[in-house]
Amino acid sequence: MKIIFDEEKKVFLIHTNSTTYGIAIVDGKYVAHMYYGKYLDERDLRYLLREDEAPLVPSVNLREKGAFLDCAAFEYPETGMGDYRESAFCVRSQDGHRASELVYTGYEIMEGKPALEGLPSVWGKKEECATLKIFCLDRLLGIKATLLYSVMEDSDAVIRSVFVENQGKESVYLEKVLSACLDMDDRNFQVLGLFGSWARERHIQRMPLGYGRQNIASLKGESSHQEHPFMALVTPGTTQETGEVYGMNFVYSGNFIAQAEKSQFDSVRMTMGIHPEGFTWKLEPGEHFTAPEVVMVYSDQGLGKMTRTYHDLYRQHLIRSPYLHKKRPILINNWEATYFDFDEKKLLEIAKEASELGIEMLVMDDGWFGKRNLDDSSLGDWFVNEEKIKGGLNNLVENVKKLGMKFGIWVEPEMISPESELYRKHPDWAIQIPGRETTQSRAQYVLDFSRQEVVDGVYEMIAEVLRSADISYVKWDMNRQLATMGSSALPADRQGELYHRYVLGVYRMQERLIRDFPDILLENCSGGGARFDPGMLYYSPQIWCSDDTDAIERLAIQEGTALVYPVSAMGAHVSVCPNHSVGRVTPFETRGDVALLGTFGYELDITKLTEEEKTLVKVQVEKYHKYNDLIREGDYYRLASAAENRYYDSWMIVEKDKSKALLFYVQVLSRANVKSRFLRLAGLDPDKRYQVDGKEYSGRTLMQAGLRITPEMGDFRSRTIEISMCQ
Repeated sequence: MKIIFDEEKKVFLIHTNSTTYGIAIVDGKYVAHMYYGKYLDERDLRYLLREDEAPLVPSVNLREKGAFLDCAAFEYPETGMGDYRESAFCVRSQDGHRASELVYTGYEIMEGKPALEGLPSVWGKKEECATLKIFCLDRLLGIKATLLYSVMEDSDAVIRSVFVENQGKESVYLEKVLSACLDMDDRNFQVLGLFGSWARERHIQRMPLGYGRQNIASLKGESSHQEHPFMALVTPGTTQETGEVYGMNFVYSGNFIAQAEKSQFDSVRMTMGIHPEGFTWKLEPGEHFTAPEVVMVYSDQGLGKMTRTYHDLYRQHLIRSPYLHKKRPILINNWEATYFDFDEKKLLEIAKEASELGIEMLVMDDGWFGKRNLDDSSLGDWFVNEEKIKGGLNNLVENVKKLGMKFGIWVEPEMISPESELYRKHPDWAIQIPGRETTQSRAQYVLDFSRQEVVDGVYEMIAEVLRSADISYVKWDMNRQLATMGSSALPADRQGELYHRYVLGVYRMQERLIRDFPDILLENCSGGGARFDPGMLYYSPQIWCSDDTDAIERLAIQEGTALVYPVSAMGAHVSVCPNHSVGRVTPFETRGDVALLGTFGYELDITKLTEEEKTLVKVQVEKYHKYNDLIREGDYYRLASAAENRYYDSWMIVEKDKSKALLFYVQVLSRANVKSRFLRLAGLDPDKRYQVDGKEYSGRTLMQAGLRITPEMGDFRSRTIEISMCQ
């Protein structure tokens, strides 16, 4: 980890252990991109800028500034001056003009990494981080932009952000403030992203990058089920082990855009940040705006190295929970067991049976508050329904604790039902446009979390519930998207700030929750996986991966999620069959093995299981305790994808010191008349010997020749195989 500035050549070099990021000052004022890729020890990289080629720099070719702006590689391109590719920054002045020219004025290289006010961000000790600040100024408007680049000594990631200050005399309107831009020559890149819908989130998809613009985006007020705040450019033929990858991941939980554009000159511009549609931020003199972070990762060893870089960074420098490096309690959630039809007797029946099988926590899901017996009322009425929970919440919790179990609870703080006491008292607390029908979804509105009094009011109700009993876990849900965006607390020229202010309000409330209740395990959720992003991981160590709990559907969902996020962050449960989402019947063992790659728990009525299934629960509980430390802390390797080959799925987790590993294999579809398969393993020490099923192999043999996997009769069969280094 090192940041260097060559004063004579006006070149910045940002080095991680394996990568180099190069920036240069061109023509005395333009901040230009030189290089991002594998580590270089060369200091003079200015030749990569093509400064001696037409149209030359503006100070040399006085008549062709526009041509220069439209082809140069910029670190932070702007609107309105002649660069017609996608911009990263757009500001509107009081007189209505949309143009700026941010000229380089200086820099600072500092130890440590500054936190971002009100935003989640990567963190680290002062001695293990370094940050480059590049200062730019639009002298006409008095707008100062600080470009931030941070690196960590134990990571190959480059963390980007932008800090904008109004040092002028008039207010301006920021209409676009993206967080990162990367300009480079095309190498027949493909765009790789994560796509889907409710119950089938984050499926991996690759697309060729042709001329024009290709984007991945959300305008739903959340990172969304449909598209995800991650984009990678990959070279042709990139696999898990080979090929070049340029990844960007947005540390933010609201509207976003990630875009790749191939220009007329075969250059590529990759950008990421807050989506400019619906966004305008009024910046008064003396005020500032901070853009959320983008985490950039380059890999010259395929997708696998990128994945492990993200995993390690997020485990060590993003997630803050005291549960991060601890075994999480095995929970059972009553949602798919009962839905709204439960009382304290039914919950205690589930808890009693679960405790006898080794399950450690009961989670009471939706339906415990107000008059909530269906999903059409009571959101916002955060007080216990004592007609349903007779004797009150504390009595229920204490009875659960007598069984040796912890207790958790479900909440949806951001929503309000039109049929609720809170809405009757505070109808203006809902996001709405006066005179226009407010769009309902799931019979609910969205609370205006841009308003501090709304955040405070809802928080106090929920905090009172949490104080009333010994609650160990909170599942925070968000079950609809934002629409009809209007706030009664914002003036007309600030309504464009609502989307972002809403997200900041969510962050404030979650920060307060984990500060006031530091021992609570917080799990985020949004209709399943609609807000599974780095911003949420800053507050909670795990996120409910998807409402689809079918083990076979989960293969693709968890593969896409684990491409970027640590497996310890994926909420995964064993559920009943036929599965409630797709009706599929899957062996109980397979459901357990797939859920093992995550936080692990149960989502079923355990009182209705057969004796054979209850015995299998005990086996799965034992398996979780045996392997969770390895799964939670180890390195993840993807070996095969059923989404690609249709027939089998496989991955493995390897201990950091390579002393042991756990191999997962799922036979998705059985085939007639086939031979055994040799599965090449990964991540082992090639020069050490390992024991597998009573036989010895060298690590090199297992990775090059493979481990023989024999086919089984029947679909949806799984197995886990322990691999241990010989003593």
